[in-house]
Amino acid sequence: MTLLDKIKSTRDIRSLSRSTLHRLVTECRERHVDVVSKTGGHFGASLGVAELTVALHYVFDTPRDKLIWDTGHQGYIHKILTGRNDELHTIRKKDGLSPFLQREESEYDHFGAGHAATSISAALGTAIARDLKDDSFKVVAVIGDGAMGCGLAYEALNNAGHTDTDLIVVLNDNDHSIAPNVGAMNKYLTGVITHPVYNRIRDEVKDLLAKWTGGPDGFVKRVARKTEESVKGFFVPGMLFEELGFRYIGPVDGHGLDSLVDTLTNVRMMDGPILVHVVTQKGRGYAPAEEDAYKWHAASPFDKISGAAKSGSAGLPRYQKVFGKGLTELGEIDSDLVVITAGMPDGTSTDVFQAKFPKRFFDVGIAEAHGVTAAAGMATQEGVTPLVCIYSTFLQRAFDSIVHDVALQRLPVIFCMDRAGIAGPDGPTHHGTFDIAYMMLVPNMTVTAPKDGAEMLSLVKLGTQWKSGPFSIRWPRDSVPKEVPHISEVPEIKYGSWEVLRSGDDLAILAAGTMVDVAYQAGEMLSREGIGTEVVNCRFLKPYDKKMLQDIVRKHEKIIILEEGTIVNGFGASMVSEIFKLKSDYSGQVKCLGIPDRFIEHGPRDLLLREIGLDRDGVHKEALDMFVDGF
Repeated sequence: MTLLDKIKSTRDIRSLSRSTLHRLVTECRERHVDVVSKTGGHFGASLGVAELTVALHYVFDTPRDKLIWDTGHQGYIHKILTGRNDELHTIRKKDGLSPFLQREESEYDHFGAGHAATSISAALGTAIARDLKDDSFKVVAVIGDGAMGCGLAYEALNNAGHTDTDLIVVLNDNDHSIAPNVGAMNKYLTGVITHPVYNRIRDEVKDLLAKWTGGPDGFVKRVARKTEESVKGFFVPGMLFEELGFRYIGPVDGHGLDSLVDTLTNVRMMDGPILVHVVTQKGRGYAPAEEDAYKWHAASPFDKISGAAKSGSAGLPRYQKVFGKGLTELGEIDSDLVVITAGMPDGTSTDVFQAKFPKRFFDVGIAEAHGVTAAAGMATQEGVTPLVCIYSTFLQRAFDSIVHDVALQRLPVIFCMDRAGIAGPDGPTHHGTFDIAYMMLVPNMTVTAPKDGAEMLSLVKLGTQWKSGPFSIRWPRDSVPKEVPHISEVPEIKYGSWEVLRSGDDLAILAAGTMVDVAYQAGEMLSREGIGTEVVNCRFLKPYDKKMLQDIVRKHEKIIILEEGTIVNGFGASMVSEIFKLKSDYSGQVKCLGIPDRFIEHGPRDLLLREIGLDRDGVHKEALDMFVDGF
């Protein structure tokens, strides 16, 4: 039996000797590598926080003390240590462990997270609620240096720093982007300023100085404070956090387990808002990931000895790859095109454009709202065409910027939304469920959904030519259904047009985006059963093809509207309203099919679509139900 087999809760960790903790760290890393090499999943970030995770659970009384991880892709080892080791092989699988933190999954997951930079705000809220109830547990937020570029993190720091609330923020700096380790002087200063004796003397001296000078604003105390700040400013790279009102500790070596435990033990006894700057190496303990942390942020199944990816079935490329290639081809044709993404150049394949046109590419980091408003600023200048490519679910964070800064001013910004619809094993925090609904409600916004890769590129190209307002295009985390030509060879699309893919008199299926192929397959089945089915590619959701809808309403008494987006206030709801505007006495049946009004858990994309009825068989069944009285 391994040491890890004996860890059923964090109480078991706290029962270990300090020397045994090193072995536990090693076994955690080995377990993480072994599982993810078989299942795929987030990889480098959890390896980098192995010592930190063990130290946090050793020092703090979790789950009574609240540990809040930012996003959660750092949390695999946290899951291993909190009673979920035996289930780790199920991570990202249907009905298995969530790839992120989830309150329903464990009492140790105090706050669920899949989007970055929520941890400090959530931790402050938890600490305030604790104080209101006169409770006494500790609250610790763990946030990565990349997430610190998000405005939400700074808002939380600004709010928390100028309170007396006891709160600990652990800044996991795994890219040395804030400051390098300052060696022996850093070790000395960190040891001194976290020592309880030092802090007790420091507080007693301040109180004494205040009494001597008649209050907290006395001259001697001000001089003492200025002296302390000057010394810290010279030696410590954390004055920004000090000015925000946090007590800054660090940088601390995140792989020096003993010193990390000592530091956190001392910090646990301190009061007020504290920021502990921990320097780690992403991918630590696995050589390929240490050499290329960016590539190994997440991994498909791989050979854990060599690091080579396990061969999958060869097939058609994903939409994102087709987009990246086509976007670069478009950049060669259109020198006005500039591209903006928010920390995901690889995930959106905009890195292909970046490699070819680095001066026309802008990665704003995890700052979606800023990226959108910056694009709006670019669009005010004639001769610049900004294209913003962000995952559908992450673009939600920029909704106000879309409305206020882009649409209100009719600025020609193109929004390209990757991972639209069901995103598969990343689960509810990453499913792009709401973009159709939230984009359609924005005035001046063009909303589109292509049926395949070629149509996606046609719409992107059309979007760059449309100068009367913002233009949005969505596509799934999936492979394109057929080969895609060079962008110069894709057929042009008339603005606002739909297309009829097959004709029939008994039923019309109005399908958007990925559902067009599903509708076509269902239509073929229905037609073989004697139900003449017309299938329409509704690639423009707003504005829609009014003339074609008029023809459909006049011709058909049964209509299905099909979309891979929320059923609530989505394309179907909009079309039902429009149908009755066109024919107020319409007496036919209209059925809307889409993602139901609930959060969809993680699992394979095709399986999830089948479960919610958005596959060929599901649509076929819903259509047959409409004819139950007539056939």
